[in-house]
Amino acid sequence: MADEILTIREVADLLKLNEKTAYKLALAGEIPGFKVGGSWRFERQAITSWIKRKVEEQQNGRPFRADAGGK
Repeated sequence: MADEILTIREVADLLKLNEKTAYKLALAGEIPGFKVGGSWRFERQAITSWIKRKVEEQQNGRPFRADAGGK
């Protein structure tokens, strides 16, 4: 269970971000998280689902398709 809850550092590493950027995203509600005693925590599954949603949103909203030769 312990590896299912991530710290801000672990989320930053997972998303390949600077810790300050991850903190700003969490504070703004851009990534799903919650505070425990003033420290941010994140459910691994929630972050994984968030990543999948973001990828789908970008793919669905993109006029360019690499597999269509840029058409």
